Amino acid sequence: MARRLLAMVVLLVLAASSAGAQSESAALKIREAGAALVRGNLDQALSLYTEALDDRTLPNDRRATILNDRGVAYSRRQQPREAIEDFNRAIQLYPEYPAVYNNRGNVLLSLGAVGEAVKDFDRALVLAPGYAAAYSNRAGAKIKLGQVDQAIADYTKAISLAPSSAAALSGRGRAQLAANRPHGAIRDFTRAVSIDARFSTGYRSRAEAKLAIERYDEAIEDFSRAIAFEPRSADIYALRGQAYLEAGNTASALKDFSTAIELSPNSAAFFAARGLAHAKADAFEDALGDLARAIELDPRSPRAYAYRAWTYRQQQQPELGLRDVDRAFKLDMKSADAHWVRGEIYEAMGRTEVAIADLKKALTLDAGLKEAARALERLGVNLNADDPEVADAGFDRWRVLRQGRQFVAVNDELPRLRIALEMVGKGEPKILEWDVKKPPFAGIGVLRFSVGSLPGPKGPEVVEHAAVVDLQTNTVVSVVVQRQGAKEAQWTWDEGKLIVASADGLNDEFQLRQAKPKEPPPKRYASDPWAKGWGTDPRGRKPKTLFDLLFKF
Repeated sequence: MARRLLAMVVLLVLAASSAGAQSESAALKIREAGAALVRGNLDQALSLYTEALDDRTLPNDRRATILNDRGVAYSRRQQPREAIEDFNRAIQLYPEYPAVYNNRGNVLLSLGAVGEAVKDFDRALVLAPGYAAAYSNRAGAKIKLGQVDQAIADYTKAISLAPSSAAALSGRGRAQLAANRPHGAIRDFTRAVSIDARFSTGYRSRAEAKLAIERYDEAIEDFSRAIAFEPRSADIYALRGQAYLEAGNTASALKDFSTAIELSPNSAAFFAARGLAHAKADAFEDALGDLARAIELDPRSPRAYAYRAWTYRQQQQPELGLRDVDRAFKLDMKSADAHWVRGEIYEAMGRTEVAIADLKKALTLDAGLKEAARALERLGVNLNADDPEVADAGFDRWRVLRQGRQFVAVNDELPRLRIALEMVGKGEPKILEWDVKKPPFAGIGVLRFSVGSLPGPKGPEVVEHAAVVDLQTNTVVSVVVQRQGAKEAQWTWDEGKLIVASADGLNDEFQLRQAKPKEPPPKRYASDPWAKGWGTDPRGRKPKTLFDLLFKF
């Protein structure tokens, strides 16, 4: 009996030794697979993960983590079906594993199953309330569902959990841009690129936000930075071309559109953009050639027909232009470009009233269509005249107008200045204070206004913004968060520079005026006993006593 028990013990030890060896081998394969995944060697990673899964001694939770990692490799290899199968098996083995729900949600999101993806992100956050990546991913899904405010709230939570996440800041910036809050977006993108100076998406997105508020030179600068990191991106060249076109630099716009076409020769949008640029340069044959190519590539593009109609208008052929406008409207009755072009054609034909109606309709459909706004100004139309005023929202000479879902502050004493009030929560805006600074910040004004309320840990929190305005150029320098609940911004004005520690935790710094140059130290002369420093004789001898210092020179 004793010998049999000893033999059983020996067998158990040998079995345990074998199992330990297998687990050690599996652990090694798992480490190698993870390294291969980081390097982007997906085939090697998949092979090693599969070999590791052959180890039957693996506990369920360890097997689930390997299946999760292999699922990630499959998803990066563009094999979503295999990825989801691995994630499903991992959940069966280890249903309390938050990462696998987050990863499956990402794959579902890429397949367009947005609602199911949100459920997975929700489950991941129930299991791990501090899971910053899951908040960011759920925010991306909510943007696709049109729930922009909820997306911003999720990105904000992700940023609070991971303040150094450039991706989360950039995501919130994109959401703010979608909500027509370009100044808020610029702050987020600026923080993102300060964290990661090689974050090309941040530069590109910040440039798009600057383009929206007509800061064309700054937008071109940021697009150029993005191109330095992504020199083969046709989209960025096309966007920079648009910025050049808006800035009136048609030659540079044409170069960028041409580069975009070289990189993506079958893009109808790029041919249409270059066609418009040619038309603005009065190169009408080139314009018509590009626009014909755009229509050939995408016969259902109302923009290409509208641009060709505008080209005909420039050639003083309004009848041909109206035919193309009709084609554009048949493709899309709500085409802002078609309304803009038809307005300009009617203007050329002397039909001012219908021209104005079309141009206003164009701006209703696309508030950012600068061509329509310029045409209305050219016709002497006050762009504020038709906008209803928000009752009890003004302050002093400032009034608040409603433009669709947006609000703008105007002042009759400053007719060229319009300040967009970027709402962040429920409610209507109200102007609270207007302060014009004195020298050395002469010409700088600060407009403080409420922008709604957001849910906080103890209930709704009132939010106030402050717009820093340069009255010399009639531009808004930035919009910062002045108050959020009990938190209030701290402002430091010093030597032409403004530093704001905003209520949302971000720091903003602006060089508003040229700082005064510091006065040079007084000039020393050879006869000055102090020229060579304290206690030094001009002849180079060091005095021995205070008496020598005071009386021997």
